[in-house]
Amino acid sequence: MKNEQKISGRNGAGWAGAGIGRCPPDPSLTLLDPTHIPHPVGACLQANNHGRADKRKCIHQAAASGGEHIGTRRERGFTLVELMIAMILGLILIAGVAGVFLANRQTYHTTQALSEVQSNARIAFGLLARDIRQAGLLGCNSDSGRLANVLNKGRPNKGDDAAWWADWQQHAVRGYDDDDDDPALTPGSGDGDQVNGTDSVMLLGATGTAYSVQSSDTSANTIKLAQSTVLQKGDVVVVCDPDHAVLAQLTDYDTGSNTLTIGTGTGTPGNCSAGLGYPTDCGSANTYQFPRNSMVSRYEAYDWYIGRNPAGGTSLYRLTNGGSAQEMVRNVTGMKIEYHQSPNKDFDTAHDVTDWSAVDALRITLTLQSSKKAGTDEKPITRDFTTTTAIRNRLG
Repeated sequence: MKNEQKISGRNGAGWAGAGIGRCPPDPSLTLLDPTHIPHPVGACLQANNHGRADKRKCIHQAAASGGEHIGTRRERGFTLVELMIAMILGLILIAGVAGVFLANRQTYHTTQALSEVQSNARIAFGLLARDIRQAGLLGCNSDSGRLANVLNKGRPNKGDDAAWWADWQQHAVRGYDDDDDDPALTPGSGDGDQVNGTDSVMLLGATGTAYSVQSSDTSANTIKLAQSTVLQKGDVVVVCDPDHAVLAQLTDYDTGSNTLTIGTGTGTPGNCSAGLGYPTDCGSANTYQFPRNSMVSRYEAYDWYIGRNPAGGTSLYRLTNGGSAQEMVRNVTGMKIEYHQSPNKDFDTAHDVTDWSAVDALRITLTLQSSKKAGTDEKPITRDFTTTTAIRNRLG
């Protein structure tokens, strides 16, 4: 018929006129139209008159020969080049993040190391400054030079053989250069031994609280104090008034009555005499009665030096008159000390000091290092710090 065409679909065949409403197109029409089917499936269907069974056969033949499925599109992924570019970009990004992390980590470690070194320097100088300022302190008229010393190991009883801590005349302030022998120290490799080639300094004087005298009894060798104290038997003390001062060891102390006794025949080192007069005379009584409001203070002697610590490093140490070496600040590797001798303008080494009683200030340089490695070279950070401290009792 004119203007009519035959349509084929899954539900069979039928006729439709030009003037009659058309049914919805069957999707299979495009599959059966050889003009819409890519080669070689279209050619196969044309050769077999578009049969349904032949269509399946043609599809399987095309698939087996590497052709495309009818009605489908090939799905594509990333090429090898694209994957390699993506991997390189990812590695660059990761490397950048890692670099920032490592830089921040290194900065943190460096900051921590510097903070540690600076903190240790402050502590070291604070402890040193306290003892330097009090060096030579007697409590009463320290500049008079009138000092009696009745300690058995002191000068003048022992002369040049006096113990370092009991030799006020020579060691109230006394320094030793790196090539000198400090009589109080033993260089070596053991814990607390001095490190060879480092300076040291002795500082002697009254420390802590000064206690007021209420009364004294020369016949009983006792002195009664006006208040309770932290003193105890065996302590070395400085007793002074405006006339003079004396170094002696307490042979007894009564905490109930706050009464101290300065006798002979007991204690280490003990006293050569119970007479507290000036000048020292160990062969006679040489009595002296300290008046009311005289002062009594504990006496301390310190020797500061660089020693070896139990961790295998070096530290700032302080040796006391009790004979014990105390580790004060760790990771201090060096100490250099210079002395100002009045009326000179410059600071000198210990070799150049001619009168230790005229030394009124110390300039100390400490070398410290961090306990952990830091910086670009992955080594402990090392810094030098310098401070100058005056001896208060000798400032004019």
